[in-house]
Amino acid sequence: MTLDLRAGSVTGFVGSNGAGKTTTLRAMLGLLPSRGHTLFLGRPLGEFRAPSHVVGAAFGGVGGHPRHRVRGHLRMVAAGAGVPDARVDELLEQVGMREAASSRLASLSLGMSQRIGIAQALLGAPRVLILDEPANGLDPHAIRWLRDFLRTLADAGTAVLVSSHLLAEMQQMADHVAVLSQGRVVAEAPMSDLLAYADRQAVVQVQLAPGDMERLSALAGRHGFVPRRTGPDTADLTGVGREKLARLCLEEGIALFLLTETRPTLEDFYLTIAHEEFKIA
Repeated sequence: MTLDLRAGSVTGFVGSNGAGKTTTLRAMLGLLPSRGHTLFLGRPLGEFRAPSHVVGAAFGGVGGHPRHRVRGHLRMVAAGAGVPDARVDELLEQVGMREAASSRLASLSLGMSQRIGIAQALLGAPRVLILDEPANGLDPHAIRWLRDFLRTLADAGTAVLVSSHLLAEMQQMADHVAVLSQGRVVAEAPMSDLLAYADRQAVVQVQLAPGDMERLSALAGRHGFVPRRTGPDTADLTGVGREKLARLCLEEGIALFLLTETRPTLEDFYLTIAHEEFKIA
């Protein structure tokens, strides 16, 4: 499989639990043996004298001695990376954990641990940031913070890779999505393409006044959408959105007694490609 990360972009790495997301990310960082290879800024990670300035990663919170305090732990990691202590306090402020600086690691909630892990990954101001399920344990307010925080990093030129088993979560967070199934990337596309795909798969249900079905069929022929008759005065239509159909029917004087729309969710999209290896056209 091939996956390219783009500077200034958030890439969602999506797959069900057990699809191989964490294994793939660890292999990319050289933490697991792999038959493939990963280049960061055109070079293997092991060739950099200060790899923490190239890539930062967080895998489910922060690892350290449970009795260590947050600030002391981060300063220890920073020293190993050649980063000044001031960077620690700067990042604690950025991730909203300044008040937890004196807390022991063992006392952190899962959501707090996730934020501290992100701060640790960013100590070296890396060009690439890799996060494995960073939204786990975060409440809705914190998830919104995470989304805005990653967008700020991407806008500053960082290439961000975020794994998740929730495709709908990625809809709000990612510019680009890669889908992993059984250890292989089976689809990769801009988020805008996924949303356009969902639009194309939408089905509009209508109920018309008696005798208007032929007029609807003629309207469909002129505008390129497809009606499928489901009853004497009812039909399902594809290739047209609900709002556009309503405007067209209003212009033609076709009365709509019922107008609903069923759209596939991004989770539906994932299930489709995960089982059928669907490729986005």
